[in-house]
Amino acid sequence: MKTLALSAAVLALLGLPAFAEGSRLTPPPALDEPLAKAPGHEAIVLAGGCFWGVQGVFQHVKGVTDAVSGYDGGAKSTAEYETVSTGTTGHAESVRVTYDPSKITLGQILRVYFSIAHDPTELNRQGPDSGTQYRSAIFPQTPEQASIAKAYIAEIEKAHVYRAPLATRIEPGRTFYPAEGYHQNYLTLHPDQPYIAYNDIPKVEALKATLPALYRDQPVLVAKAELSN
Repeated sequence: MKTLALSAAVLALLGLPAFAEGSRLTPPPALDEPLAKAPGHEAIVLAGGCFWGVQGVFQHVKGVTDAVSGYDGGAKSTAEYETVSTGTTGHAESVRVTYDPSKITLGQILRVYFSIAHDPTELNRQGPDSGTQYRSAIFPQTPEQASIAKAYIAEIEKAHVYRAPLATRIEPGRTFYPAEGYHQNYLTLHPDQPYIAYNDIPKVEALKATLPALYRDQPVLVAKAELSN
């Protein structure tokens, strides 16, 4: 994986979040679930631009056990790449992040999402990509997840971490559909692809630099069985 400098100028050129002066990080969430006493599996679906980068970031987060690129927000019949790319399906390119709640909390997952994985101030776009399929959206799987996400958005806004209001939408009651196999593990498999090197590798480096306690060097990859579609 390439290592790129993380100066403020480079971060701005690479399309990382438009943070206000001071810390790049959103604050730790005031409302969060405690770490579970026993290992388990929970999942939340997050959208924040092209799923290649969002998946790549969360594959490097400690406690994440799976991160699958896919589509959420629309019908099953339109959950395929070429159709979603028209921007008319209601789907957003998304990542289902599965994590062990005894090792990482939902709040920590959301902190990575808002601080590193994308710019939540952009409406229906991320970097060079535009359209509703690239919107900032959280698809909670439980009412508790929705409550924590809503509270965290309010907390971030109150802290004035960003120069612009958050555009993130919370969209409960939707269904996630995994993307085609060739979209899975894309960052890991193609680190030198120009789009990845320019837009996404710096986000993984930013995770390592700014949240080192949550960073894992070896990514957790989508299993081969999930790459056949």
